Amino acid sequence: MPDLPTTRRAFRRTDDFTPGTPKVKLVTEDLPAKLSATSVLVKVHAISLNYRDANITNGGNPWPVTPNGIPCNDAAGEVIAIGDQVKYLEIGDRVAPIVDTENLTNRETGRSWLAADEDGVLADFIIFDERVLCKLPQHLDWVQASIVPCAGTTAWSALKGVKFGRTVLIQGTGGVAMFALKLARAAGLRVIISSSSDKKLDDLKRKFSSPPLLTVNYSTHPEWHEEVLKLTDGVGVDLVVEVGGSSTLIKSMKCTRRGGIVSVVGYLSKQDNQQFDGLLGLIIDRRTIVRGINAGSKQDQDDLCAAITATQMTFEDIIDSTQPFEKAEEAIQYIWEGKQVGKSVLTV
Repeated sequence: MPDLPTTRRAFRRTDDFTPGTPKVKLVTEDLPAKLSATSVLVKVHAISLNYRDANITNGGNPWPVTPNGIPCNDAAGEVIAIGDQVKYLEIGDRVAPIVDTENLTNRETGRSWLAADEDGVLADFIIFDERVLCKLPQHLDWVQASIVPCAGTTAWSALKGVKFGRTVLIQGTGGVAMFALKLARAAGLRVIISSSSDKKLDDLKRKFSSPPLLTVNYSTHPEWHEEVLKLTDGVGVDLVVEVGGSSTLIKSMKCTRRGGIVSVVGYLSKQDNQQFDGLLGLIIDRRTIVRGINAGSKQDQDDLCAAITATQMTFEDIIDSTQPFEKAEEAIQYIWEGKQVGKSVLTV
């Protein structure tokens, strides 16, 4: 067996939120000389960035985070060492940790989020207990596999409960949105995409041309929910993948059919609780199910990986860009400025 690494490179947050200053710093850290009984050492090959990473490094997370923590919760890697009581993983397995390491079955009452309550995965080696690691689909390359844990599992959880032939509204063109688009198409759903950029929408219509992709520009149509209703003959969509937060939630509910679902997965827009006027009446009148999506459980991630393997689905068409690990600062800024369509990935 080759010698195992004794140190790792990792990016830690600077927690300096002044515009224009570095948000992460590359450090070298010691790795333990011996793994605990059920721990697994993973060599990271790719790390996918999410808006959440840019938001946390810029001080915008609405919940407390550990000081100077390691960002990111989307990664794919290879098992290179295991503790002496590891049962289900072997050296050479392709794995990724789950985002909420307390959420194994969706029945747990606690939570612990990577890159917030505990260190994330922006490192060349990571160590996790085997109970929070999932095996990844064998046919995906490392870049594509790295988008599964957070963006993929969030999209998978957000789309639960929508049957073949129904209609979904997916907000934006970020990582979760594009993964949701792929899953929705594979599940036989009619998709409406919203964005503030005609160019992004036109590019997506060309890329996903069959069946035709429906689109709405919420910048040129401030009352965009009315445009969505027009596209559904006044009925509304069966489900919304909601990423805006308080500034978009009411309109999302207004264009959801009675008894439909709004899956709240993010808070990209500026939050203003005054936007919630009429919320209770709208929920009752439209019988809307509003559910929070906090990525998903280990079971959800395992189920998603099984579905990807069964369909041999690939994701090269929603990879926006790749950069080397050392360019983490630039990649985080790229996400912060909202330039991506799909996923931005760092390769190690």
